[in-house]
Amino acid sequence: MAADSEARADAVDENDTGVGGEDAPTLKEVREHSRRKTLGIRAVSAAVMLGIVAAAWYFLGDRGIDIVIAAVAAICFLEFIFLVIKATANIPFRLAGILAGAAYIGLAAVILIDFDLQPLYITLASVIFADVFAYGFGTLIGGPRILPRVSPNKTWAGLLGGMVGATLALMPLFVIAYLAQQYFNMQMLIGILIAGPVLAAVSLAGDLFESWLKRKAGVKDSSSLIPGHGGFLDRFDGVLPVAIVVGIVVSVSL
Repeated sequence: MAADSEARADAVDENDTGVGGEDAPTLKEVREHSRRKTLGIRAVSAAVMLGIVAAAWYFLGDRGIDIVIAAVAAICFLEFIFLVIKATANIPFRLAGILAGAAYIGLAAVILIDFDLQPLYITLASVIFADVFAYGFGTLIGGPRILPRVSPNKTWAGLLGGMVGATLALMPLFVIAYLAQQYFNMQMLIGILIAGPVLAAVSLAGDLFESWLKRKAGVKDSSSLIPGHGGFLDRFDGVLPVAIVVGIVVSVSL
């Protein structure tokens, strides 16, 4: 979900000076500004994601959530089509890409609509926490990058942070179960400790896939529908694969 703002900041020469003899911002200042801006984008993205779902449920109940999911999925698909068309001029490749996108986004939407509250929470909370913690760990620790040609800011430290964040997002489920049953469910705890890292990795995979597609298309964002924050696909690229994985697990466990 993150824009490559720090990568652009890296291109600023620390010794550059501005016009008229005034010193240009130093590399450190540019990076700090970029980090604050990116953190703000992530915070707003999380608030928007949760706010839309909460408002839909409050005013329209479960049907409202279904409408929101369907609308968001439709917009994401249109943005996906735009990226595919920009990425290749080969007609068969375009058709194959669009069909694959329809299956990918459509399946995720159907699964999300079918979800009860708990799996919906698992999906959204794990992605949000993974994204925020990945940014924090990646910024503070840095280190080797995962796929620098695809997404220069994705580091292994960030992935570790995402795994920690997703695991913490799932812990309230364990606490609620413990308070309700007065029983320490070790099996559930182990499941959460496994699920958190797995969902964080899946969310990152969705993020990297969209970053790769945007690079092929030669664009920074999937659209400009959300002013200052890109498109809907930029905000939900991690939710789509996580929803599919959670849906498969829920189906198998029934």
